[in-house]
Amino acid sequence: MSSDSPTSGFVAFVGAGPGDPNLLTLRGAELLGKADVVVPGVEAHRSLLRHSRPEVEVTEGDYLGHAAAGRLVVRLCEGDPMLFSSVSEEVAACAAAEVDFEIVPGVPSATAVLAYAGIPSAMSTPEFRVVDAAREQDWASHAACPGTLVIYNGLPEAVAIGKALIGGGRPDTTPVAVTASGTTTEQHTVVSTLGRLQADLKHAALAEPALITVGEAVRMRDTLSWFETKPLFGWRVLVPRTREQSQALSEQLVSYGAVPEEVPTISVEPPRTPQQMDRAIKGLVTGRYEWVAFTSANAVKAVREKFEEYGLDARAFAGLKVAAVGDATARALIEFGVRPDLLPSGEQSSEGLVDEWPPYDSMLDPINRVLLPRADISTDTLVAGLTELGWECDDVTAYRTVRAAPPPAPIREAIKGGGFDAVLFTSSSTVRNLVGIAGKPHNVTIIAVIGPQTAKTAEEFGLRVDVMASKPSASALATALAEFGAKQRSAALSAGDTPRKPSQNRRGARRRAK
Repeated sequence: MSSDSPTSGFVAFVGAGPGDPNLLTLRGAELLGKADVVVPGVEAHRSLLRHSRPEVEVTEGDYLGHAAAGRLVVRLCEGDPMLFSSVSEEVAACAAAEVDFEIVPGVPSATAVLAYAGIPSAMSTPEFRVVDAAREQDWASHAACPGTLVIYNGLPEAVAIGKALIGGGRPDTTPVAVTASGTTTEQHTVVSTLGRLQADLKHAALAEPALITVGEAVRMRDTLSWFETKPLFGWRVLVPRTREQSQALSEQLVSYGAVPEEVPTISVEPPRTPQQMDRAIKGLVTGRYEWVAFTSANAVKAVREKFEEYGLDARAFAGLKVAAVGDATARALIEFGVRPDLLPSGEQSSEGLVDEWPPYDSMLDPINRVLLPRADISTDTLVAGLTELGWECDDVTAYRTVRAAPPPAPIREAIKGGGFDAVLFTSSSTVRNLVGIAGKPHNVTIIAVIGPQTAKTAEEFGLRVDVMASKPSASALATALAEFGAKQRSAALSAGDTPRKPSQNRRGARRRAK
């Protein structure tokens, strides 16, 4: 059955693709968004639940009863459900029970993994053959394949398969690539030949899922490899910020091949007494202020929540000038419906904001008062600067920042034991709080900081600063770390070495990897 808007219960067998959750098809995402029940199949597919409704039921048990009761069930399948899939019996069971079903193709590993490994699947080759080693194969006939041979489920018997292909007439110099965990940041490719396969796989520590690619197309990998050569490929990067604060930063890190992990170091809470904010919002509405200056997205959130409490919206800012300290704060204001009038063009900090703030002019400004809704631990830099320019400031505590609870034990152990390749510090408080709740990062971990003040704090805690952003922004910090990673990779290759992640340099890491 295929239906754009299913109205009765049925089962959708949705191909989840080869591993990268971003390779899910649009139809698959649409059905996940409508599903009443999702059957992930394997743990890795649970990341796709982000497309589902919060109330969706997740089960690994019998699901036909749900469909028979009129519910929409999505059964996630590895790769493409119609290619070497293990769900054929489940599809047959739906048909036998007269339960309607739909099969949604997925991106197959046979092409996707090769593309991520930099191996053309059918470029300039006379034949492209895909076989499943789990089924009995006539390897002599496959040895005669003049093009590219892709083998599923062959890792346990890879050496035997190589010998069989040589026995069938394939030259022992034929290039071979074995790619494990394809399309994910755990992807690892071993390039060899049929004759050297046993020696090259001996210490590679590869595991299923893996694909074996045999043929001259493997030689193109040196030219076409793009995924495993990303500057931070496979780096586990600690981002000591909340998910809401770090979404854009994490997405940028992923684009460089990294695996970001957000660990909140602060918790944002309302002021102990709300009267000060109540008076500030009343003054904002009644025309007490000429300017409102926001120094963080959290301050925008605090004012927005107060507005909602009083039944106000962005129209209350009419006639006011609004300043934002940086891009992230500006985005929070725009989402609120307020476009800032002043944003530093240079350094995105309180100092940068003061540098571009106009002095008070009684001929131009009918009111000389500025509202500053800020955190309870904010510095006096902005207040002092504006006062010097002739403005009067109402410095109001909009929210409190308190140290977050310690992260789970495995995260703490990874921080202190060198399990992270890098940590990004976006402020001095993130340094103090992370060390306070989780301990000091291991000395093999790359320490990247947003600016000189954060660097000074890190050094006071005995940390070696390796990377500093060119300007004080989270985006510039991620870029600086990527440039550092690219230089490290280039240096290793120039020296004839295999690039290694920082975490692989800790004592015992090489032994454990084997």
